[in-house]
Amino acid sequence: MSSLLRRPSSTRLLLLKDVQQNRRSNIYSKPPKDKIGPVQSVFALCAFAVTLLAPAGWIMHHIPEYRQKSPPRP
Repeated sequence: MSSLLRRPSSTRLLLLKDVQQNRRSNIYSKPPKDKIGPVQSVFALCAFAVTLLAPAGWIMHHIPEYRQKSPPRP
């Protein structure tokens, strides 16, 4: 009975060790082949900002319209 209780935890430990070893294999020590310039960095940051803030801005802009609608009837 005690071996049945120990087996899942030992299996979990083996799985965690395997995952940790696989993560280390993805780290590279060489410098990048192409350098990223400041224009590309600014463009990427702007794209992320628009992607994240545009939906929130849309919702904030339309809050008065959402308040005027009657709630759905069950």
